[in-house]
Amino acid sequence: MTLTPLPRAFSARDTIDVARALLGQLLVHEAGGVRRAGRIVETEAYLGPHDLACHSSKGRTARTEVMFGPPGHAYVFLVYGMHHCVNVVTGNGAAVLVRALEPVEGLAQARTDGPGRLTRAMGITRAHDGWPLDERPLFLAAGTPVRRIGRSARIGVEYAGAWARRQLRFFDAASRYVSG
Repeated sequence: MTLTPLPRAFSARDTIDVARALLGQLLVHEAGGVRRAGRIVETEAYLGPHDLACHSSKGRTARTEVMFGPPGHAYVFLVYGMHHCVNVVTGNGAAVLVRALEPVEGLAQARTDGPGRLTRAMGITRAHDGWPLDERPLFLAAGTPVRRIGRSARIGVEYAGAWARRQLRFFDAASRYVSG
């Protein structure tokens, strides 16, 4: 299967629109002669410094610098000191967390139903932080459209008060790979 990276312009729009548009697209990582690809089936939008659940709400730091850069780059962070999470930067301190993938290629035995599981299965680490997602080895590619999009509150951000209840999690309502 030939996969062509999506242009960075795909991510250069409203963060909520990008979170919805990412559903059905492919996240691809080519490393060591192996290609791993998964269809994105769950995302969460983080709207920028005013969003108290967003990392950029704490200000511009070395960790969040990539979020303030141009859209279409990966923001990869470590959570709980052990799990990497990958986001698609939309600019101005905003990004979309990729929460779950449906395995497409090179992921047959892997669990991809959660942000830490999918990065482990894909081989994505902090070394990919800032990577332009229109360039190999880590990139976004066109996938298949999602027929029915579900929506709910984001997961694990209770500390953010009213922002935790915002309906900023999007998922393929028909996919069994959505996280629990």
